[in-house]
Amino acid sequence: MNDGVVRTAERVLDLFQGARLTPTQRRIAHCLVEHAAKAAYLSAAEVAELAGVSQPSVTRFAMALGYSGYPALRRELRALSSDAPSEPAGQNTIQRAVLAETEHLRRLADDLHRLDDVRAAAALLAASRPLPVLGLRAAAPLAGYFGYFASKVFPDVRVLDTGGTGLQDRLDQARAAGAGAMLAIVLPRYPRESVEAVREAKAAGFAVVAITDSAVSPIADTADVVLPAAVGTQLVFDLHTGPMAMAMVLLEAMCDAAPEAVQSRLEEFEASATRRNVFVV
Repeated sequence: MNDGVVRTAERVLDLFQGARLTPTQRRIAHCLVEHAAKAAYLSAAEVAELAGVSQPSVTRFAMALGYSGYPALRRELRALSSDAPSEPAGQNTIQRAVLAETEHLRRLADDLHRLDDVRAAAALLAASRPLPVLGLRAAAPLAGYFGYFASKVFPDVRVLDTGGTGLQDRLDQARAAGAGAMLAIVLPRYPRESVEAVREAKAAGFAVVAITDSAVSPIADTADVVLPAAVGTQLVFDLHTGPMAMAMVLLEAMCDAAPEAVQSRLEEFEASATRRNVFVV
């Protein structure tokens, strides 16, 4: 995709953020994002054919997003396409990619004007002992980052960053030890193992909080709480600035959910780190 098409795709994706979509509706949403350059000029029948669904499904999809029907949604898609900003003069590809991340963060900030989902997720995770944190492949570093800081204030945080046959064993062990919730960080290209692990966790009785890139992620319908944060797609490999910010927002809310215990553990950590001369400053 060129930069203009990428921006149009991101605008189309924004239409679906926060929407609770069925698997069929997610297929339609993926189709519209994939064909963002021409989506505004496709008929309902053409969208149905591209997505492999029925034409009435496309109409129901538009209504699920709050539109009177597909024609109203198509008008919105055309408006998004025509309003796409032109290329900034004098900026190279790298600058545009980095500046796009500021736009992702701005949109994330707008989405966080209501913190109901973040607080609900924080309450589930803060109460779980132990607390498993799933992140495979591209999401593994972010799972480790979250786990590093979370372990300073919550006992027994278990980062699950490797797959294979042992992953289910570690989930079973966490459940047997008393875990009631799991944080799953699942980012494109959505590892099959991650999706299957979330399903297994749900079947085992875990409440699942998901940090993922959009409301049409493959785990959006499985998780109890979904916290979407867009990834940057303008470089060879994705930028995860948004998901990292969301992870730290979630951890902040978890700390707010148990302030006295968090403060006590922070003081214990600082005393231990000072005694062991862990840090230079």
